[in-house]
Amino acid sequence: MGRGMRALLLAAGMGCRLRPLTDSTPKCLVPIHGRPLLDYWLDLVFEGGIERALINTHWLSGQVEAHVAASPWHSRIDLVHEDELRGTGGTVLANRAWFRNDASLVAHADNLTDFDVRGLIEAHRTRPAGHVITMLGFRTDDPSSCGILELDRHNTVVAFHEKAEKPPGNLANGAVYIFEPEVVDDMAMLGKAKVDLSTEVIPNYLGRILCVETHGYHRDIGSPASLLRAHIEFSQGSRKDREHKRAEARAEPLKTVRR
Repeated sequence: MGRGMRALLLAAGMGCRLRPLTDSTPKCLVPIHGRPLLDYWLDLVFEGGIERALINTHWLSGQVEAHVAASPWHSRIDLVHEDELRGTGGTVLANRAWFRNDASLVAHADNLTDFDVRGLIEAHRTRPAGHVITMLGFRTDDPSSCGILELDRHNTVVAFHEKAEKPPGNLANGAVYIFEPEVVDDMAMLGKAKVDLSTEVIPNYLGRILCVETHGYHRDIGSPASLLRAHIEFSQGSRKDREHKRAEARAEPLKTVRR
């Protein structure tokens, strides 16, 4: 039996646009319906089949460390502190040994999402020949603020428009990836400690990236306005919560009432 997949949750950002909230709370612990954002991610990946997760820390790292220590998932989480932020790709590079030279999931954990982790992993396992990245895509209501994707009929990414003024569509990069080890090897060839995935890595693989569109919820909560929208839109809880409620509703007619 093969080893389970590992996931890097990029959670060290300072969340400057969310100040003053993030002056005293790390962005990854900002609450949505009373639960820290990070908790949604931990439930999502571990219930989705991820074996182990690595979380990078920087701003107010003591709070993140204490929160993880109290998590029911703590025995499957590793933490790595960055005195200076390395950029999204730089964190991948700095921890390449942790990935064990296996395909691994890398996610910007400052989004609120309920995408199908198992489905993404399965899509990567059955991806077209020659593809080395599987990327989550989502439909955005603000295309100019996102990296917009163009796909061919096989759902291969053939063009990438990073925060363009007039992008050609609304299918956006969800900032969740599964990388084959050669992608990390290629990052190392850049010869830099700080690397940005969106601008310095992803564009190099056009024609070799499979896009899997999520039909669930996905929103960056980087600003007060988007955080407010997340509270309103995500009011029904996670996909797991909604599925449970639907199952209960379906079972309701089966109940008998004694008179």
